[in-house]
Amino acid sequence: MLVIKKTYILVAALSVLLFSGKQVDQFPQAEITNGLIQARLFLPDSKEGYYRGSRFDWAGVMPELKYNGHTYFGQWFEKYSPTLHDAIMGPVEAFYPVGYNEAKTGDNFLVIGIGMVTKPEESKYWFANDYPVTNSGNWKIKKKSDQIEFSQKLEDKKYAYEYKKTVQLVTGKPEMILLHTLKNTGKQSIETTVYNHNFFVMDEQPTGQDFVVTFPFQLAGDAGETGAFGKLQDNKIVHLKELTKSEHLFYGSIQGFSNSSKDYDIKIENHKTGAAVRITCDQPISKLVFWSAQKTLCPEPFVHFKINPGETFKWKISYEFYTCDITSR
Repeated sequence: MLVIKKTYILVAALSVLLFSGKQVDQFPQAEITNGLIQARLFLPDSKEGYYRGSRFDWAGVMPELKYNGHTYFGQWFEKYSPTLHDAIMGPVEAFYPVGYNEAKTGDNFLVIGIGMVTKPEESKYWFANDYPVTNSGNWKIKKKSDQIEFSQKLEDKKYAYEYKKTVQLVTGKPEMILLHTLKNTGKQSIETTVYNHNFFVMDEQPTGQDFVVTFPFQLAGDAGETGAFGKLQDNKIVHLKELTKSEHLFYGSIQGFSNSSKDYDIKIENHKTGAAVRITCDQPISKLVFWSAQKTLCPEPFVHFKINPGETFKWKISYEFYTCDITSR
């Protein structure tokens, strides 16, 4: 198996971020293209990687994707640390912890795509906490011109798995697919949910009325105190104003989807610049969350699975990039 070495690419747009005297272009990273889409990804590295947090999958962190003159991902946060839970970019995924409730203080529990992490003295799990990573397994990278395959092999006392995630740009199409394979090689069942946070930063436009998010079903849900900034309108999420630095729109549980994978079909369009994307998956939605802030917009679909020892679970997420109509408000 070919293991890609660290690739350093000059990225002036993100050089404002520093880590221990390093600029962002000095982190391990690679570029892929199919002639229509150009994307850049950070590579997992337990010592020098851009992201070493305990929340998001280390594979697939994507600070940049370009298509047809539009940009889709980028920096949306102000503070950076390699272990800060949300100092991350792109269509990144997070797995809910496995074995947390059974673990005692000082014991380890599992977060897929990261590894074994240590449980501190606390009453419940909180995703924003920095849990020390004690075993990140063995990462290998295989790169082609239009795709990168990340593979992580983890072996621990209680849990073991082989995880592969391929970011592939489809030949001749403005489409990107995320292919996942997770094999349980341990003696304990693995049951969890995984969600894609989809940190879209489209053409660096502020979140507001120009964005429309569409689903194939009637939406229901409550945004609580943030409801003044947006609303559910039939099968759409719309913003009522341009969000400021201190404002966000949050739906913790959106209802209306069925148990069919056909409902995992999300369109995001910006009718000021024309940037648009359609997201589909071959698995049904188990939970749906939506969060947006001034610089990012995030539909968050969840997928639930249980893998017994020796079993394998596969799923695919597709991103079709296109241009929508430009309209004036």
